[in-house]
Parts: sequence; structure tokens; C-alpha cells
Amino acid sequence: MPILTSATAFFTLLSLINAKCYDPSPAFPVPHWSNGPNAFQPAFDGLEKKLAKLVEDGKYNTSSFSIEVTSDAATLWSHYHSAREHNATRPGAAHVDGDSIYRIASITKTFTVLSILQQHAAGNLSLDDPVSLYIPELSGPDSGEIPWKDITLRILASQLSGIPRETEQSDLINGDENPLKLGLPPASRKGLPDCYEYGASRSCNRTDLLEGLRRKSPVFAPNQKSTYSNAAFELLGLVIENVTGVNYSEYVQQAIFDPIGMTSSSLAKPSDHHAVLPLGPNFWDWDEGVHSPTGGIYSSSSDMDKYVRYVLTHYNAIATGVNWLMPASWATGLNSFYGMPFEIYRQAVLNDTKRPVTFVTKGGAVPGYFSDIVLMPDYGLGLTILTAGDSSLVHKIQEMVTVDIVQAAEDLIWKEIGEAYTGSYVATNASLNSSIELVSSSSKGLYLQSFISNGTDVWEALAAFFGPYGGAGLDEPWRAQIIPTLLYKDEEAQQGEIWRVVVAPERQEEMSPWDEFCNTDVDGLMYAGLPLNEVVFWHEEGVVELPAWRVTMKRKESDGTAQRLVLQTMRDWAGGSFLS
Repeated sequence: MPILTSATAFFTLLSLINAKCYDPSPAFPVPHWSNGPNAFQPAFDGLEKKLAKLVEDGKYNTSSFSIEVTSDAATLWSHYHSAREHNATRPGAAHVDGDSIYRIASITKTFTVLSILQQHAAGNLSLDDPVSLYIPELSGPDSGEIPWKDITLRILASQLSGIPRETEQSDLINGDENPLKLGLPPASRKGLPDCYEYGASRSCNRTDLLEGLRRKSPVFAPNQKSTYSNAAFELLGLVIENVTGVNYSEYVQQAIFDPIGMTSSSLAKPSDHHAVLPLGPNFWDWDEGVHSPTGGIYSSSSDMDKYVRYVLTHYNAIATGVNWLMPASWATGLNSFYGMPFEIYRQAVLNDTKRPVTFVTKGGAVPGYFSDIVLMPDYGLGLTILTAGDSSLVHKIQEMVTVDIVQAAEDLIWKEIGEAYTGSYVATNASLNSSIELVSSSSKGLYLQSFISNGTDVWEALAAFFGPYGGAGLDEPWRAQIIPTLLYKDEEAQQGEIWRVVVAPERQEEMSPWDEFCNTDVDGLMYAGLPLNEVVFWHEEGVVELPAWRVTMKRKESDGTAQRLVLQTMRDWAGGSFLS
């Protein structure tokens, strides 16, 4: 073997083996949960008890909430709680259900970005155009200090614009408490805006927003560092209006609410009949005006369940080149990121593995209302939490539901993986002495425990094969895990699942600071032009194909005969399978 080829092949393996990375993710195909409500029932029963215990606390007497869990196909579970105390003169909806309406606050930003993606896909704008191209007031000598020509629509949507968070909010001069108590000097309101919190008699309009931004300085240079900005999405709302010729609320109604079937959602204040009105100050009656694209939508948990389901099934197909659930920049937390405009969190929350779970979230908060949506794309699951009342509720519910549901999903998935994929496989060509043993567990995923090819034990041969180039590195603990690519040999028929073998290091107790520096390199070695690590499951024929090894294998039953791989799909559902 040429020296260069041997060394390159070895270092492809060594770079992974010598790290102490998190386990590969995703580790299984996206489940469709055809029998989800029944499969998850023990977890849902447990959550019902936990939530009942939670609201026994008297501090939640004035709080209501609605929760929905959905798969990419249907609602799996709903839970509602009605406040025990209401405003006597204006109670709103006395009993909360899926049609009860809340303000969803900053979750509105996702609708604004979806509108921008739709117009990008239609060719009416480009994500990489500067915002000043669509808002003429942001170009020219009177546009202020912010470098608008360098701020694109994509940058605005990704919380990377560096522009201030607000133009007409969060000023202590308008608060109930005297700011002089903080040691601040006396100040005048002269020259400040006369809308929104600066003048409660009216909402702010386009002129107010643009004039407010003209007076502001940037927080960071564009595309340098993420920082949360409501004003960014107010600008995107103006872009939508300029490009489409209709106002923001009409566009969202026609292009999003109506097609998805969100019949309870609007940007106009609904009647009190379905309104969830918390006792005490709240934002129910406030017209957001130009701020509507950043936080103005009213919606129900039933409608948001439909919306989350739409995102789960369309996030990589809305606009060419955009995976809507991918991060765009890192935030302050070690495992926290900003998307467009999602807040993304990756953490190891599972019991038996350090494989990270991705939570794609968007939270919202205005006085009296606190909300959250959480998408778990690896699991094909989504969560809506709408609360009215105590601000701590949404975070308690979020942690409780996400962790319990993901851990329940893991148990169900690995049971199904074991039945559908694992076992001993032998070559269909009897003249070949080739076989593999596939094993699965929640801690290690699906992996090749043994591999015999043409009478050769492949794992034993690896160290000798790489010999002088450091074969001893292969003595580090590792396993040959196979991970799904979510692609098919026959994409039209969705047949021939393509998986890839990756070197998965076994994590050690003692870690050095650089042990988790891990790049992703799935496509490494080839043989005669074919990827050495490709594994194809043909469930319809009950065979596994290893293309580079020129072998097809069938699974053996305990008596030694070949067995067809069983993997039910949604259309085949008859009583117990979740993966397809």
C-alpha cells in the first residue's frame, strides 16, 4: 500500500479514537410514532401526576396553562389547567382548553422569519440582501450610526445584527420605581419618543421605529457577536410589508394561519370568550403596533400544536439552502446557540449515554404571559407550553415535560431498534465466509460487535494493517457504531436506508480540556471508489448490503435460518412499531 494512503487512512481513524467525544447523534432514524399516544401513556400518566402536584402550590392559584405534545403526524397528548382565582369583573375563559387563547409574545418572531423564508423561496427577496435595500430610510446620510448596508436579512433574523434590543422599551425613566434610588442622576424626558411605554396613549408606528433606530448606536459590529434584538424583527416586519404590498397581519393570516388551519390565531385582539386573562396586570389589551412582528400574535395551544407540527415536517424544505433548525451563532452558554430566530440548546439529558439531545426552542414573555415551543427533531417530537400568570411556570413545565418525554422515547426506540436491526447476519452467497453481528443499546447505539469478511476478522486485522503508522492507537477503547444518514438508495420509494459506520470512542472518566474537541468526519475511507463504511438496510427484502465489501447478508434466526428484517411503517401499522 502506498505510504500516503496508509497514513491518511490511519489518521482518519486516529483523530476520532484519541478524542473523548460525546456519542454520535442522531443514533436512529426519525421516529413517526404511529402508535404514539398509547406507547407514551405511562410517561403521560406520570406527567399528569407531577403537574397536579406542581399546581398544589398556592402561588399558582391565579395561573392557567395549556400544554400540547405532537409528533410530526398528530397530537400525542394535551393537558390544561385553569386558574382557581379570576378577576371578578373580567374573568375571561373560566375553563382552559385547547382553544383558549393566550398572547404568545416572542414566539411571533418565528412567524416573521417564516414569512421572510417564504418570500426568499418565491424569489421576491434574498436573505443575503442588506435590509437597506428594502427599507429606503436606512440608506443615505440621515440613517444614523448603524451600518445598515452591512446588515442582511439573514443577519437580522439570526440575532447577529448588533443593533440595540429596543427603541421604545426598557427605559427606567418610565418605571414605577424612582430610578434615583439606584444612584442615577436626575434626567429629562425631553427628546424621548412619545409612543408605547413613553406615551401609553398610542402604539408606535413605522416612523417612530425608524426615527428611534436613527438615534441609536450599534451594540456590536454586524455579524460579530449575537445579542438579542426585538428591533431586528420589527424591521423584518417592515420588509415583509414593503415586498408583499400588504400589512404584516394580513400577510401572516393569508400565508401562514389559513394554510396551516390556525383558526384561533390572529394579530388582532380576540374577544374575551376564549381569552385566558390572568389576575393582575397583563398585556392582553395592548396593541403592539409596529412591534407586532416581534411579539404581537394571539394563539391557542391547539393552533400552536399545528404550527409546531408544520415546522417539524417542513424545516429543511421551506427555502433552498436553509435548514431552519440549525444554529447561526453561539450564545453565552457552552451548549446554547441562536438560530433564525430559534434558541437552541444541546445537552446530555439521557440516563445511559452522553449523546447530546438537541432542543430547538423559542420562548416568549410579555406581562402576564409566558410561553415556549420546543422542537426535538431527532425524535420527531414537539412541545407547546402557553401560560398566563406566574412567570416561573413555563420553565418548570419545560424541564419536566422535555426530559420525561425524551427519556420515554429512548426506551421505546431502543426496544424497536433491537427487534428490527440487531442480530447475526450471514452472506447470501454461501461461498463467502462473511458475517456481522449487530448489537444495540441505549448507551452505545447500534454497532458492529463483530465483522468477518472473506474469513478475515476485520477488527483484529485493523491494527496490523496500519502497522508502522501507529496502529497502537487502535487499542484505545472504541466501537464501530452505525448512524443513519436519513437518506435512501431509492428516495422515491423510501427504500434502502443508508447508514454509515463511525468510530465512536468510549468516554473515559478522566477528561482533559481538549478531549471534547471533536470534528465530524463521516465519509472517510473508500475501497475501489465505494465508501468503506456504508451499510444499507433493505427492509422489504430483509437484507443488509455492504457495498464496498460486495456482500449482501440476511439475519439468522436462532435455528440458523435466515429471517426477514421486520420494520413496520406508518402505512403498515398493525400494533407496535414506531420507526419508519
